[in-house]
Amino acid sequence: MALSTNKNLKVYYSIKEVAKIVGVTESTLRFWETEITQLKPKILPASRIRQYTVEDIDLAKNIYNLVKVRGFKLSAAKKMISANRTGTDRSAEVMATLASVKEELQLLKRQLGGLS
Repeated sequence: MALSTNKNLKVYYSIKEVAKIVGVTESTLRFWETEITQLKPKILPASRIRQYTVEDIDLAKNIYNLVKVRGFKLSAAKKMISANRTGTDRSAEVMATLASVKEELQLLKRQLGGLS
């Protein structure tokens, strides 16, 4: 039996972990759950603990991108996600890549400034 090389073996994430990953508060995530029906983490009945999947995290990142980065109201973000889920997924990926490139360029600029 071969060892799995997949580093992402975790199936469920807590609300605290997801809030940190997305960059919002836990209460914001709970609010988004009430407003955007597609964001439905598994909730354990006895303890009411939320368990988010990777797909839930991706959706939360998309909501963050639409609301916090692009400035849409939550109702508009909800409509966009309902109408064109794959388009908003791709848009969030592009924005994340651009942010990463920006950080790299800023780091290079600081490093080059130190050479003078």
